[in-house]
Amino acid sequence: MSLPATATLVVILVTLPLAAATLLFASGRQPRTLTLAAALLLTFAALALGGNVYLEGVSVHAIGGWAAPLGIHWQVTPAGTVMLVATALVGLAGAVYGAGYFLHRPGPDGRMARVFMPLWLFAWGGLNALFVAADLFNLYVALEVLTLASVALVALSARRMALQAAMRYLLAGLFGSVIYLLGVALLYGQYGVLDFATLTAMLDPEDPGSRAGAVALTVGLLIKAAIFPLHFWLPGAHGRAEPPVSAMLSGLVVAAAFYLLLRLWFGPLAEMLSFGVGVLFGALGAGALFWGGMLALLQRRLKMLVAYSTVSQFGFAMLVFPLAGGDHRGTVFVGGTLLLANHALAKAALFLAAGTLVRASGSDRIGTLVGFAGRAHWAWLAVILASAALIGMPPTLGFSAKWLLLQAAVADGAWVWLGVMLGGTLLTFAYLGRLLELALLDPAPGPSPPPPLTAALLLPALLLALLACLAGLWAMDVEAIARLESGT
Repeated sequence: MSLPATATLVVILVTLPLAAATLLFASGRQPRTLTLAAALLLTFAALALGGNVYLEGVSVHAIGGWAAPLGIHWQVTPAGTVMLVATALVGLAGAVYGAGYFLHRPGPDGRMARVFMPLWLFAWGGLNALFVAADLFNLYVALEVLTLASVALVALSARRMALQAAMRYLLAGLFGSVIYLLGVALLYGQYGVLDFATLTAMLDPEDPGSRAGAVALTVGLLIKAAIFPLHFWLPGAHGRAEPPVSAMLSGLVVAAAFYLLLRLWFGPLAEMLSFGVGVLFGALGAGALFWGGMLALLQRRLKMLVAYSTVSQFGFAMLVFPLAGGDHRGTVFVGGTLLLANHALAKAALFLAAGTLVRASGSDRIGTLVGFAGRAHWAWLAVILASAALIGMPPTLGFSAKWLLLQAAVADGAWVWLGVMLGGTLLTFAYLGRLLELALLDPAPGPSPPPPLTAALLLPALLLALLACLAGLWAMDVEAIARLESGT
């Protein structure tokens, strides 16, 4: 059976979620059936696209038949396809979880699904567009669609603290967008093109205007990716949103902004990645690892611990840049991409499992969570597997990603960054170990019977965590790594 053409699959991935979301907003009916059908089709399209890219490699598709620089085009790369597949898996799991989560909420909360589902699809469409766009302006449009949908999702619960977090997120997102757009304007004014490939060939790394544009693009994306010390908006937004919203925000939205940062600095801005710039990025990564890790270690609430963990985990990703200056550029890029995919699967699993544990316990305080012996043992198993992936235990995807970075650090004699990675891994084990310790306890149940824990609340997190662990076996394949490197 032959797979659909790559161009057809890309069109489906970008237009279907936006069309389905628009239809849901217009109809105002219960959206679960249409959303789940769209999620299944999008997941199939992403997996089929992965098969095509594995066989054919990089492909470029001009929109309307107009070639760059006059026209725009989509570029499908192996690394971008990894992110599309991770997005589809998290998107499907979140849609299933959201259908079960909002279904059993009484009163006004039970009607949240009418808003959650179309916003979820809008964010999904923005993510897919971002991973295939190949020019700076269309990437900006995708970022804006993603940011606006994400802010609305954070505000969905209508609780006072959630609304405050959503407002802070909106202001940070708009500020990041303005700075990013300033960088786009500076580069366009200098070269008259926005296409990645054309800009890579034309950009002069010594030109002051080019440097100013690179700084503006980078700062805007650092804000959107919540990289230390610009992470002020993230803990509240991720920790106070509804669990499926937190899963998408932490697993995918910030990862998408960071993936764009990777594409820029391994593409048009590659000649500017000097030793000093790499050290600056590495210092930000080290700060994120230890500051976010220490705050995660001190948290008393489960979702806030997982939220601060996101700040820390992106410190590992920032270490890609100081390691990219040697002879292992392609390997380091692959390691960074796999780190993002691992983070998407494992962190989404953690947030979904956290939502189930909070529902089973009646509280999000870490000391009151029910133990593994209770009814939420499948959620605890998801926490254990997702924690193993984030720590980087073999054979998880996190181990494969960190192993590639460790190899590059050893080969280049980058002992400082090697030490930072090892120290960050130990700190990750420390704060996630708090949860693993709780899994062995069985606190007394609360005075009121807990709400039902359906399969929709238990299986999505477990399946994502299992995928984060099993995907590491695929990432250990030398041929798979070589194909990913061809996308740089």
